[in-house]
Amino acid sequence: MPPSGPRSPRADPPRPLLADPEQVATLKARALELPSWDLDPRQQMELELLLGGAAAPLRGYLGREAHAAVLAGMRLPEGPFCPWPLTLDVDEATAAALRPGGLLGLRDLEGVLLAVLRVEEIWEADPEDEARALYGVRAAQAPRLLPWRVAGAVEGVELPGHHAFAALWHSPAELRALFAKRGWDRVVALHLPGPVHAAQHRLGMELVRELGANLLLHPVVDEREDYYWLARALRAALPRFPEPSTALSLLGLPRRPATVREVLWQALLRQNLGCSHMAWESGVREGAGPDAYGLEADEVAEALARAAEGLRIALVPVPAPAYLEEAGGFVPWREVPATARPRRLDEPELMARLREGREVPAWFSFPEVMAELRQRFPPRSRQGFTLFFTGLSGAGKSTVAKAVMAKLLELGGRPVTLLDGDVVRKHLSSELGFSREHRNLNIRRIGFVASQITKNGGVAICAPIAPYAAVRQEVREMISPYGGFIEIHVATPLEVCERRDRKGLYAKARAGLIREFTGISDPYEPPEDPELRLDTSELSVEEAAQRVFLYLEREGYIA
Repeated sequence: MPPSGPRSPRADPPRPLLADPEQVATLKARALELPSWDLDPRQQMELELLLGGAAAPLRGYLGREAHAAVLAGMRLPEGPFCPWPLTLDVDEATAAALRPGGLLGLRDLEGVLLAVLRVEEIWEADPEDEARALYGVRAAQAPRLLPWRVAGAVEGVELPGHHAFAALWHSPAELRALFAKRGWDRVVALHLPGPVHAAQHRLGMELVRELGANLLLHPVVDEREDYYWLARALRAALPRFPEPSTALSLLGLPRRPATVREVLWQALLRQNLGCSHMAWESGVREGAGPDAYGLEADEVAEALARAAEGLRIALVPVPAPAYLEEAGGFVPWREVPATARPRRLDEPELMARLREGREVPAWFSFPEVMAELRQRFPPRSRQGFTLFFTGLSGAGKSTVAKAVMAKLLELGGRPVTLLDGDVVRKHLSSELGFSREHRNLNIRRIGFVASQITKNGGVAICAPIAPYAAVRQEVREMISPYGGFIEIHVATPLEVCERRDRKGLYAKARAGLIREFTGISDPYEPPEDPELRLDTSELSVEEAAQRVFLYLEREGYIA
């Protein structure tokens, strides 16, 4: 398991970008009169990397020229290695209100001032060029960023707070101080995309022995997601490692597609945090499934040799392990004989077993880790879920939704909430009109409420028109991490909906009295692949509701 890349001593500690106490008071006073930008969770994580010094040599957000240089060669114009083009993306209205030489307050979502940005440049990025350079895909397939960017140096007022697992969050100065206190001069950060199971435990112990280094369990967590279960599972596994040579710390980073650039960016961050090595699973046998990054060791080594002259951390690609019963434990995939039948339980199979309440083999993990996973990922019969009815006005969405709700309440076992389109419009979105932008905002609001209900084990029944496919997909992505999302297209034909027209809306739309009316003067984009499709011109309300109920039984949501 020889490390690839440079072997020089650990890099010097980076300088944090936090202002001194006197300057902090001045910045806070000035910020009362400044324009401000409320950072979303992704931007807050990136700002924390800047302020603490983990993102050194960066001392702020990149302008157009520096952004282009990093995209092209993973270096800043002045020469230092920098694999990731860190920018602050804002909306067009904010960009239009700023001028070079001005100041911009950077606040968290609660309005707390975290930093002040000294504006040097306001520029517009090309999303297609950016997506191709970073991920090799079209912009529509890449993580979404706002096109306008604000460049400049930042002065920190305070680091973002972490209320949960406070002892597991460390700035570079804090982590280096921990290493110094323990007398650790060689530290290998083990990249963890998930919990520590038996294979990861074996890998960590081998790293300690073969490198003569102490072990930092270093999971990447995205605070936009529910990371609490992962932190609990990691903390549960920690006693399995030798206490004098093992530590656990969380690295807050947005989840992005796996690329060589992402490996190198994480290596730079860990170098600044005080690690001498970074290890990750790599190079699995063909057909065995992807490794932690989906990258082969030689691919990363080649990129490192080309671009990372200024990177002082050593990269350690390690073979992904497979369980070989005849060997009595785990062996690297590359060492598995062609005639052997190795056992490997990948993440989709693990999640399927948890969802269905099936046994997970003892060789795969530890009881204390599996207890945390079963609490976070209960069988479907104990999960929350969302029923998302969509269709034209008058299709029968609300009527069927109410019938399904009655059946679920009769059954019991979960709290059930109906988010009817008209009721939500009255109480949650009364200020919104019917433009495409306002319709999408209304659906996002419904999706957010449904996600919280689902997250907490309840059933959300939504019955909006939701005419646009893209925002329905957004809602699916918003809810799916927390439980089931069942899209139900109430596909009643337009002519039937018009004949029903209990509110007289279609008649008014035909007469030109209502603009942007779905199905008449505004399009409805039917779901291409919904979980269920119902036509209430052919089904009674009870028949339609029963089909929903049978689907829930078949998929395990109802035991």
